[in-house]
Amino acid sequence: MTIPFIAFGMPGGPEWILIFLVLLLLFGAKKLPELARGIGRSLGEFKKAKEDFETEITEAERAEKRAQADKATQKPTEIQDAEEVDEPKD
Repeated sequence: MTIPFIAFGMPGGPEWILIFLVLLLLFGAKKLPELARGIGRSLGEFKKAKEDFETEITEAERAEKRAQADKATQKPTEIQDAEEVDEPKD
């Protein structure tokens, strides 16, 4: 009987200790704070980029809704005039 990999779940206490010891052996005691600092900075940059992207999407949606509302409140003749202006003349 095979056990799927997903069934293992998150690592517990002993697994984290083993992971930390392996990292300590690979990078050394002097490099671990630098490594942790770099990971923290990269996570902060990722979070900032995500928030900026979400803000841009939200602003674009609001602008689209405003444009649709403005177009709905225009009189039919104003809409036709605006469409004629947007069309290129040959």
